[in-house]
Amino acid sequence: MCGIVGYVGPRQASDVLIGGLARLEYRGYDSAGVAIIGENGLDIVRRVGKLVNLTGAVAETPVPGTIGIGHTRWATHGRPSEENAHPHADCTGRVAVVHNGIIENYVELREELAATGHMLRSETDTETIAHLIESYYDGDLVAAVSSAIKRLDGSYALAVMHLDHPGMMVAARKDSPLIIGIGEGENVVASDIPAVLEYTREVLILNDDQIATVSGDAVRVTTLDGHEVGAPEMLHVEWDLEAAEKGGFEDFMLKEIFEQPKAIRETLRGRMCEGEIQLSELDMAPEQVARIGRVYIIACGTSFHAGMISKTIIEQWARVPVEVEVSSEFRYSDPIIDDDTLVVAITQSGETADTLAGVREARDRGAKVIAITNVVGSRVTRESDGVIYTHAGPEIGVAATKTFTAQIAALYVLALKLAQAKGALPQERIEHLWSELSRMPEIVETILEDIDGLKECGARYVGASSSLFLGRGIGVPVAMEGALKLKEISYIHAEAYPAGEMKHGPIALITEGMPIVVVATQGHTYEKVVSNIQEVRARGAQVIAVATHGDDEIHRHAEHILYVPATAESLSAIPATIPLQLLSYYIAKARGCNVDQPRNLAKSVTVE
Repeated sequence: MCGIVGYVGPRQASDVLIGGLARLEYRGYDSAGVAIIGENGLDIVRRVGKLVNLTGAVAETPVPGTIGIGHTRWATHGRPSEENAHPHADCTGRVAVVHNGIIENYVELREELAATGHMLRSETDTETIAHLIESYYDGDLVAAVSSAIKRLDGSYALAVMHLDHPGMMVAARKDSPLIIGIGEGENVVASDIPAVLEYTREVLILNDDQIATVSGDAVRVTTLDGHEVGAPEMLHVEWDLEAAEKGGFEDFMLKEIFEQPKAIRETLRGRMCEGEIQLSELDMAPEQVARIGRVYIIACGTSFHAGMISKTIIEQWARVPVEVEVSSEFRYSDPIIDDDTLVVAITQSGETADTLAGVREARDRGAKVIAITNVVGSRVTRESDGVIYTHAGPEIGVAATKTFTAQIAALYVLALKLAQAKGALPQERIEHLWSELSRMPEIVETILEDIDGLKECGARYVGASSSLFLGRGIGVPVAMEGALKLKEISYIHAEAYPAGEMKHGPIALITEGMPIVVVATQGHTYEKVVSNIQEVRARGAQVIAVATHGDDEIHRHAEHILYVPATAESLSAIPATIPLQLLSYYIAKARGCNVDQPRNLAKSVTVE
């Protein structure tokens, strides 16, 4: 989950590293550091806390040099401290390493290194890599890195420098993302694309068990055994740096909430042609799609909630049973999978470690695996049989917003495709649903045009210590996502339940004035939801209801109404989600929280 940047070229490396780390700070912000080779040797500067602390230190005492590596950390092994911050050096102070991932056998390696006289100064797993490279180094840095990483169990993305090689760095990866921006006379190594966009849109995707030797004018990619990779995987990035900046909004999160109409529109673009749902990414013949007898959806966090929404839709439209499982549980649950099972892996980054492990498990069991991701060239795209891209553009805020609604849009398309292939819905019904789905960007725009009531509502509950979110049917995962957003960015305890479950325990938690958020849009369970609202209000709760425009009756049952335009019940998840995102945003802002970088969280969870 950490952010890595490396630079070789004619510019001052510190400027490139600090700028790149600023664009990757969503990946980790416990500490940050840079290592630069200059006239004075290898200089390492590290600071605890957010990147601004490192920026100030480098500004006060400049570190000249045109080759360097930088890192912003999300702590795994060892508490946030200057000693545990990256880059890490070896005993000689001539090797510097930055690392994203987890080395599972680091304790064994640490003991071995200490027994042979190495002095390890931190609590991290990463420092063992620097000392391993030192122990194998005999003048050939690439060979030393290769020998060292062959000893590692776990995941890694690495950038390594040695004082004996002042114009070269070595990069390597396994199960953690790493790319190289190919410039003119300069090259940039990074964990993610935003860090390189100021310099190039041409990106080399480093694959597992590959090592890149990077200088200012060349990149050479080899296997661990030294065999040259003749045609490394390349990607031309369509979006530019401006798309990764705030664009006049106060926060990335607010910007990305307002980008949802575009994200949904782009994800749906071209998916219907002459009455046929277009989903060639499945890479399945029509008769194969028709034979699908079971769907498994694996995902984590917000993506898991998108999967729960799609379970309801796929079962209703395609009449196929669907299981939704948290990725970290799937691989250990001995799932029932056969050749007619479709496994859908949802991951906004395409690098989520638990979901990738689930993909491998599913494929080993013979299932067809389709990924839904927002990142072209990410690892899941290479490990799946097919990929459905969400075209949301870069999402920098840690709390997912536009990628969530884009995932739902993509899953609606998949559900329609399955329904059409299996003949589970008449053609006129499919075309009607597509027409309604195509209106979704305009519906979301309508919601975003009037947000003053949301600001006022958020201000009322800034002092809340706990809350409950309720819904029925498709409203349950919407409520779960609303609760997740509130706890992620405002640090208010929030839990979500099916509204009918309140009487089975959670109602005991209600105290006078406690905010209860209820998804109460029009649908076949609406009357039941209203009954549940009455139950919680009788215990003194303050009800915030997400309701459908034109529902005047709901005013009798709730203190605050967050209206959304009417749409088909099966398509109501996206409209109902938008006000809950904004409600959480305004509560968090009123509490003085950093909505883009919530404490303890990182954007991409690349370790298990």
